[in-house]
Order: sequence, then structure tokens, then C-alpha cells
Amino acid sequence: MLVIFACAMAACTSPWQEVPLGREDFQPTASVQPVAYVEQVSNPGPYPHLMEDTPMVDGPDLKGQGAQAPSVAHITGETGEIKGAQQTLDEALEFCRASQDYWGQGNFENAIASLDEAYHLILEVRPKEDSKLIQQKEDIRFMICKRMLEIYTSQHTVANGNHHAIPMIMNRHIERQIKRFKGAERRSFVDALKRSGRYRPEIVEALKDAGLPTELSWLPLIESGFKVKALSRARALGLWQFIPSTGYKFGLKRDQWIDERMDVRKSTQAAVAYLQELHKIFGDWCTVLAAYNCGEARVLRVIRSQNINYLDNFWDLYDRLPRETASYVPRFLAALHIINDPQAWGFDLKSLEAPIAYDLVPVSVQLRLKDIAGVLDMPERTLERLNPELRHKVTPPRTYELKVPKGQKTILTAKLEEIPIYTPPRRYYAYHVVRQGDTLSRLASRYRTTVGALMKANNLRKEDYIKVGQRLKMPMTGGGLVSARAGGATGYDASKAIRYRVKRGDSLWLLARRYDTNIKEIMRLNNLKSPRLHVGQKLVIYEGSRGEDAQEGTKTYRVKTGDSPFQIAMEHRMKLERFLSLNDLTPRSKIYPGQVFLVD
Repeated sequence: MLVIFACAMAACTSPWQEVPLGREDFQPTASVQPVAYVEQVSNPGPYPHLMEDTPMVDGPDLKGQGAQAPSVAHITGETGEIKGAQQTLDEALEFCRASQDYWGQGNFENAIASLDEAYHLILEVRPKEDSKLIQQKEDIRFMICKRMLEIYTSQHTVANGNHHAIPMIMNRHIERQIKRFKGAERRSFVDALKRSGRYRPEIVEALKDAGLPTELSWLPLIESGFKVKALSRARALGLWQFIPSTGYKFGLKRDQWIDERMDVRKSTQAAVAYLQELHKIFGDWCTVLAAYNCGEARVLRVIRSQNINYLDNFWDLYDRLPRETASYVPRFLAALHIINDPQAWGFDLKSLEAPIAYDLVPVSVQLRLKDIAGVLDMPERTLERLNPELRHKVTPPRTYELKVPKGQKTILTAKLEEIPIYTPPRRYYAYHVVRQGDTLSRLASRYRTTVGALMKANNLRKEDYIKVGQRLKMPMTGGGLVSARAGGATGYDASKAIRYRVKRGDSLWLLARRYDTNIKEIMRLNNLKSPRLHVGQKLVIYEGSRGEDAQEGTKTYRVKTGDSPFQIAMEHRMKLERFLSLNDLTPRSKIYPGQVFLVD
């Protein structure tokens, strides 16, 4: 175990030495081609790479058709197709998530094994010159190191700097961006500034607490125009424009129900942590901003390619960086010049929107925002704006801190029993063999579905690409509301609450075992940002909050050629850790065609 830990720490230094963690029998795997996760919609204007209020869609059916070579988590197949780089990185992310789940349960052996598998997978990716894949690979590599440190830190009791200001210079590059803000982009710039009033006070407080320059609170103006659902071509989402791998690296969860990149509070905490890390690497704020835009790996490569020693000056790198990144930093500095003296540049910035004040209400069952808004006698849109991370306007099937307008917490708590619990629709499939004259539009009408749903269910790339004799899945939905009420939706039985003072020798792992709960639940209940404890610290622990019967609501699944645990879990919308623990598997287990497993 210590050898694995040492290898992971070594992987956090540059240059990387790509050696699998504890794996001498490493063999490359093969699988299917990558599938896009989110829809892309163009949006013209001064922020052409963004779109506002884009509805999130469910992740694709990741079920692969190609076979895989032998490895710890894959089945031997016959086709030997090369696995798409993006899907390999997605699978590595899922193993990182499984590691976090195992860690929360105190299962350190499988937590480390999951990180081992994740590291093994990213070594298969050869992104060449694709900067997006390179950045995702580096993010996951750093994440593995960070998770490894958390695992070891949580087993020990531990008792628990300042940054320079951003240089306000003026040059021709900055003057060019000021002219753009005063000219063609004036309307969009002013609108973004007005929206900033909703979120900046909370962002400023987070930056002050971290000792970072408060000027960085204007970074979302350049990143997203202060649109919480802004989406870029590179799948970057939210105020701070995190791509999935960087977001997960800094603790932002993403699943069927939520995407925390759109959670203003949590994404701001992640952005602060990312900016702190970048400042430790570069020490110069202009270079930090460039790395935030295109990734630290890209900037470090540019620095290493210089013929002279790096002079800690962004402008030495300006001509060598991608055009978008090179203009990104002057664009931010231009915005700061205007904001610091708006009258000098012909702007009036007094009419900012009011900050959003809210209370947090813990809800542990699935409720629709529409039903919650009904009992609070307010528009559903109000709750949507407070909780943009809810992808389907429904709270997730676990404890979730719902944001409600200030002063509404007591009312909602009192009326929770009046709200019907939401049961998500279960997707069922009929099968149809294509006949002469069939088209997707006719089949969609016949089976009361949509062409998009048919294409997604059958992994079709083109609308007209079906042939006679082809067997298609026809998605059919069902489900809805049940008659049960929210009842105890605020959380656990108060009689089981324990107020505990940390003693010498305590650790989160020991406390989780002693009170039949898990590490993540203790951290969530006590708002712990780190697994480190100190003597005398006060904690609230709910005894016996480990969870319900793991096998409730399951069915059987027979393994087919080409299957892997990751693919089976994704097909049934399960966490990888859930599938493994449900079937007494570990991240290193092999599965074979014909085996029968439990799935949700």
C-alpha cells in the first residue's frame, strides 16, 4: 500500500513517468468509440462559445459493442477494437468516483484499488496534440494523487499565505479589448455586469476567506458573462466554466440528477481551490489566468519550450499561447480597468441586480421544484434560479441542501409532509425489426417517442441510417408521483444525533465504524472541507446512517461478450461502486460472459 502511495505522489511531479501503479501485468484494453455527453448549441454574439439556460440531457448509453483484451475489469473479446480516448477518460473518472465512495465507507483497500484502475486507464490514452484530452488526462492524474492523500489523511488525527495583487498594467493588447467592450460588445458587457450583482458578494467572501485578490471575482464575467448555465464547445459549464474532469478534480459532482458546476456556491469553492493551486505553480497572476483558460499542462509546455529561462512574466509567453488564451488575459485586465473607473471609459455601472439571499433546507427524498414552489406560494422559476444544478428540476435521491428564498426555511420545513414524493420514470424498451419503408420519424410516431430518443437508445449517428432487418430498441417510459409524502425529508431521526468531541487517536474512519455511518456523511453533516481532525473539535454524528438494504429494487443481468463493470453500471444508471459492492466485486475483479449479476 505504501508503495502505491509513493508512486501516486511521484506521479504529481513533472515530468510524468507513465508506469502503472502496482501493475506488472498491464495490457492495453479496447472498447468502443467515444460518445458526446452534452448537446452543443450555438449562440452568436460577443460570447459565441456560450449558451444560456441550456437544458441538460442525460448521459448517453455507454454500452459498448466492441470486445476488450484481458485486464482487471474487462472481459476478453474477439473484435479487438481500439477504445476511444474520451470514453477511456470517462471510465477512469468513474473509478475515481468509486474510490471516493469506498473511502466514505472506510473500505481503503478497494478505494486504493479503484485509483489504481483509474491510473491504469489514463496510461492507455495517447492524446497526441489534442489539448482538451491532454488537460483531462492531467486533471485525472492530479485527482488520483489528491484522493490518495485524502485516504491516508482520514486515518490520522491532526491538529489543523498571502498572494500578491493582480498587476494593473496598460498596453496595446489591453487597449484593443477595451475598444471591443466599448463598441460591438458594449450591450453584452453591460448585461453581464448587471447579472454579476446576483453572485459577486458570495464570490468575494470566498476569495477573502482564501486570501486571494478580490478582483478575481470578475473572472466569471469573462468566462461566462455571469450565466450559471453557460456551456462552451469544450463542455465547460457554469459561472466558472469547469470541464468535467477539472470539476471532478476539485470536488464537483455530476450525475443523472445534479451537475454541481452550475452550483454557484460549490463551483466558487472549486474555482478558489484551482486558482490557489495554479498560483503555487506559476506565482504570477497573469500566467495563472492563462493556465485557468487553457490548462496548466499547456502553459508549462510553452514555458519549457523557451530558449531562455522563464522570467515569471506572462507577456514573455503571449505570442506562444493559443490565440484564445493570449486574448483572454488582456480581456480580463481590460474589464478590470473599466470596472475600476467606469466614468473614464464611458460606462455607468450603478444598476446592478440585487444579491440572491437564500436559506438551505436539507431534503433526503426526491421532490419536484414545481411541488415545492406550490406549498411556498411562489413561482417555480424562483426555485430554479436558486438551484440551477438540478438537471431535471427534481432533487436527487439522497440528502440534498435545497436553496429557498430567505425566510422560507421554516415554512417549507413545516409543510414538507404535504409534498408528494417524486418517483422517476423507469425506461422500458420494446424491440422492432426494420421493414421496407420504415423511417425513424414513422417509428417514433408509432411507438410514441421521439427521433432523438430512438437515436440515443440505438447509438445512431445519422437520422436516416437504418436498414431492413436491423433490430432497434424502442424506448417507452412510465412512472410518476406516488402517494407517499415527504414526512422525514429533512434527514435523520433527531433522537439518533450524537454530539461528539474529538479525542486524541480519533479519525473519521474510526468514528464511522464506531457509529455505523460513513466518512462522507460525517463530513457533510459537519461541513468539513478536509478529512483532518483536531483534538477538541465538536462533531454531530447520526448513528446508523449507513444506508438502506443494498439489494432492494434490483434485478439480474447476464454478462455478454464485450461487457465491463463500467459499461454495465452506466447502462443501468448505477454508480460503479454500487455495482461492485452489490455483487461482491472489487475494482480488480474479472467478469466473464454468462455470469449473472444484480443491477438496479
